[in-house]
Amino acid sequence: MRRTLTLLGRALLLRCPDCGHRRILDSWFRLKQHCPGCGLWLEREEGYFLGAILCNLVASELLFVAGLALVVLLSWPTPPWTALWVGSVAGMVLAPVIFYPFSKTLWLGLDLAFQRSRPEERRRPDLG
Repeated sequence: MRRTLTLLGRALLLRCPDCGHRRILDSWFRLKQHCPGCGLWLEREEGYFLGAILCNLVASELLFVAGLALVVLLSWPTPPWTALWVGSVAGMVLAPVIFYPFSKTLWLGLDLAFQRSRPEERRRPDLG
């Protein structure tokens, strides 16, 4: 359990879940191929991050529903429908973009929690 929490905590900080190295993102939308610290293969095979994208979408929709319910309940009987509409559109566009790298690192952390990395999944860090 402790190892799983460590892996997920590192992933939430956008670090390598396995070793905790910081610079694993090439850009907000792209992981480096290998972790610069431990050499772990980060960009896995085609379709590996499909579950991460699904989790990203579900988390964004749950955030939308929770926010909508909260605003409606707090402002009842006269909810600000126009502001809710505009805020909902903006939130549904921005939330998946903001959560995107976190969903990928969390997915990788969950995978490592269930199955430890094997030596063939690593490249020696000094080989670049």
